[in-house]
Amino acid sequence: MQGDAAVAASCRHHLWEAELAALLQSLLNQSPKQSRPLSSWLRELLPLAHILEASDRAAVQSALSAQKRLFLSSSPENPDLAASGDELRDADAIAALPADRHGWPLRLIALPATALQDLEADAAADDVLEAEVVSPSPGSALSRSDIPQAPLRPPVSRFNQPGTDNRDFFVAGEGVVEETLACFQMLTKLMKLPFRRDAIERVLRDQLRRGQTPTLRLCGQIAAGLGLHVSGAKVAARMGLRLQTPTLVPWGDAFALAVRSDQRGLVLASPSQGFVELDAEQLDTAFPEGIDLLLLDRTSTTPEQTFGPSWFWPALKRYRGVLIQVLTASFVVQLFTLANPLLIQVIIDKVISQRSLDTLQVLGFALVAVTLLEGVLGSLKTYLFSETTNRIDQRLGAEVIDHLLRLPLGYFDRRPVGELGSRISELEKIRNFLTGQALTTVLDAAFSLIYIVVMLIYSWLLTLIALAVLPIQVGLTLLGAPLFRRQYRKAAEANASTQSHLVEVLTGIQTVKSQNVEMISRWTWQERYGKYISRSFEKTITGTALSQTSQVLQKISQLLVLWVGATLVLSGDLTLGQLIAFRIISGYVTQPLLRLSSIWQTIQELRVSFERLADVIDTPQESDDQDKAKVPLPPIEGAVSFDNLSFGFSPGTPPVLHDVSLQIKAGTFVGIVGQSGSGKSTLMKLLPRLYSPDQGRILIDGYDIDKVELYSLRRQIGIVPQDPLLFSGNVNENIALTQPDASSEEIVLAAKVACAHDFIMELPAGYSTPVGERGASLSGGQRQRIAIARTLLANPKLLVMDEATSALDYETERKVCDNLIQALHDCTVFFITHRLSTVRRADLIVVMHQGAVVEQGTHDELMDRRGRYYALYRQQEAS
Repeated sequence: MQGDAAVAASCRHHLWEAELAALLQSLLNQSPKQSRPLSSWLRELLPLAHILEASDRAAVQSALSAQKRLFLSSSPENPDLAASGDELRDADAIAALPADRHGWPLRLIALPATALQDLEADAAADDVLEAEVVSPSPGSALSRSDIPQAPLRPPVSRFNQPGTDNRDFFVAGEGVVEETLACFQMLTKLMKLPFRRDAIERVLRDQLRRGQTPTLRLCGQIAAGLGLHVSGAKVAARMGLRLQTPTLVPWGDAFALAVRSDQRGLVLASPSQGFVELDAEQLDTAFPEGIDLLLLDRTSTTPEQTFGPSWFWPALKRYRGVLIQVLTASFVVQLFTLANPLLIQVIIDKVISQRSLDTLQVLGFALVAVTLLEGVLGSLKTYLFSETTNRIDQRLGAEVIDHLLRLPLGYFDRRPVGELGSRISELEKIRNFLTGQALTTVLDAAFSLIYIVVMLIYSWLLTLIALAVLPIQVGLTLLGAPLFRRQYRKAAEANASTQSHLVEVLTGIQTVKSQNVEMISRWTWQERYGKYISRSFEKTITGTALSQTSQVLQKISQLLVLWVGATLVLSGDLTLGQLIAFRIISGYVTQPLLRLSSIWQTIQELRVSFERLADVIDTPQESDDQDKAKVPLPPIEGAVSFDNLSFGFSPGTPPVLHDVSLQIKAGTFVGIVGQSGSGKSTLMKLLPRLYSPDQGRILIDGYDIDKVELYSLRRQIGIVPQDPLLFSGNVNENIALTQPDASSEEIVLAAKVACAHDFIMELPAGYSTPVGERGASLSGGQRQRIAIARTLLANPKLLVMDEATSALDYETERKVCDNLIQALHDCTVFFITHRLSTVRRADLIVVMHQGAVVEQGTHDELMDRRGRYYALYRQQEAS
């Protein structure tokens, strides 16, 4: 068509990188592994590839004669002929193709056969060395530095993802924050990821507070935080017909999710506009300068969404026998409950009217007996239920805490302690509902059907009147649910912020008092607590309004039942006893309805609770099933090799370590020195896999630590941090923490090596002296020496002292260092310190600066070189 002439002309000579990448991915997918990344092949083949028109027979024949292979770039009109990406091996097959499709010239990609042979051979290689990354085209609004390329694992799938016709995942939203949140919620539903609503919303609102709207780059960082492989690209508008899905694209003032892309058009899920379908012409209008987009893919490390109601079923199934007994008891109690109104009806209609005193006595005793049995069975049910729920609660709580403690260190770096505590507390709310209100609701629903049948037997008219309020009540409850859920989420976040600040203040109470900031701390807490009270008040008002509306509707229903029922009694269609019995039975039905709004509010709270607790449960443990299947690390000698290590704490931030390489022999005492922030502690945190390097590897006795089972590694490494934690208990218990069966002689020996024995014996109760919470009754230097003794008692073959003597005086630090050299002569020791004179006797001194190793050698060797170590040593000596 004429309007597409410019586009058609451009297509004749322009090849998009994403287009070639899709073709190469298709070829590489013939085998799941390759030894070179797709980006490497893309850079190599892009200059060799060129576009041909199928109608140019001479050029096609020339390309085939020149040993080039031709692949279809755009689909023809007839799908039976060929599909995009198919190879066309002879001129006859190409001649059968139409000249164009919808105004687009039919394009062929020509590639040298020899280069493709190398690629196909590479596809059969055994190892995958790096992730596949497609760079944006030149001139794109996105660059690779804009989007974090994390995590560094090969994408499980990247191109030609099928769209979806199931639209149950759609989430509506208004406003830039809500629309962006809705896009990520839809993305997590489609890709079955945990949804971190509160964390994402906090990032977006922080951006707004800085006066900036969410950008595609920010969305890329959020997606990388979800564990996805993210890369940015810019493609021509017509390439919207060939996008992988789901893909995030800018749309209006916010974003939309591309959920289907094929020759029929591009379907966008816009939170504010619903599903928008764009054909080729509309794409040109909507994206005149091309489409900026984020390519999003799962990787082998992307977390799965595992937490939900089904997470509780194994625990519930374990006690299903007791729960069945509880249900049976509840069923019998409900039957006794039904007997009461029937007996009352007989008393009114038969006994009173006939003045039968003997019958009254019998029925009276029956009512008492039914009531007593109902009470006994109810008490038995409550006892069994409480005991079972306590067991379930203990089991689930232990599983959550165990999972929390096995999460990676980086998880705790990004979350305050108080916030984690508030997330864990959500477990009790969920458990209380599932084993309390949920069970009651199921029983109410089951027996309501029985009660309604009995009511219909009495009067279909009164039954309709009693149930008439049900649709109104359900409608009001559903309308108020989103508002209540939003208010509850804000209240929960405000409470987490309040608790987090309180924990920080109490943990650092010494700093608070010494800096005289009690008043500031109180004001901050008061401000946060005020916000929590305000949010809770809003939630309470909404809940009260819904509850009061339900009660008013129920009272109107009851009055109408009495009004109409009295009319039926007067007309002789109903007896007085039947009316009273009907009124009682209708109450059994309407009472659960009265609780409906309250239960629905609780369900909205649970949805938020599930989201918050899922942040813990859905985060993969640092040692997963794949890691547990790795070979255990055998007993080590202590030889350590750091090979070309690079590391940064988060994607998009400057690396902390740059190409660090060290070779340490077993039994070497290594002193690591350097200015603050040079990467000393970070390097040592990679050794027990507290963090994983971005590049390079660490070998212990020739074993790559990334390929051995995690806990078999950590059991053989002792670490003493700068600020060690002592637990409540006495000195002896803290030293023997990791070796509870250690003898007194072993404990004393470890304390002597750490220069702790003398001061311990001066304490009021010696080794039995309580240390207080976090060791509050001891000085910083005393806590450090007890921590050193605790680590030495485990007799590790590899010891890391991370500024573990920083609180000691010079003489004591020197004694500790000398004791370690003497006592651990067959152990590899990494001793990090700022006092260079302390490590003069070290076998090897490593000098670090700005994340790199700049010097290494003995003290005398480094002094002779007169480099950075020499300058630092002279500076300290002079001061």
